[in-house]
Amino acid sequence: MLKPSPLLRIVSSVLICAVLASSCASSTMIYASPEDAKIYIDGEPVGKTPYLHTDTKIVGSVTNVRLEKEGYEPFYTSFARNEAADVGAIIGGLFVWVPFLWTMKYKPTHTYEMIPLAIENISKTKVEKLLELRELFDKKIISQEEYEKQKERILQQDSK
Repeated sequence: MLKPSPLLRIVSSVLICAVLASSCASSTMIYASPEDAKIYIDGEPVGKTPYLHTDTKIVGSVTNVRLEKEGYEPFYTSFARNEAADVGAIIGGLFVWVPFLWTMKYKPTHTYEMIPLAIENISKTKVEKLLELRELFDKKIISQEEYEKQKERILQQDSK
């Protein structure tokens, strides 16, 4: 009977560890409307949206997200590694107990809509402000009540 060489054992062990470690990773694509928003993950700048986030955090771990774009309010949110079951990690956990820490994963995508800064903070003519306000209303970013209130405020500017 042939005895496996020490090199074969090392290579096999490394491959097994690599497979187990890769099955622990979870990814999600982060989108923002509008695109090209700066994205900060757990306080660190990581790029712009759309952004593919991958990590090996364990079940229940929370990831904090901040989106920033000129002309929009900063957007703060978070997501946790408990959004979807990871069948591969569950099956792996039957053979090796450690993967049970990674049995959940992120949803494939997260999409966030950023809120424009208040219209009165942007210097534009009344017509431009009214057009922009109407666009926000048409896209259902603001309600009818918010639309009427902001419209009245714009129309009353400079008429006092």
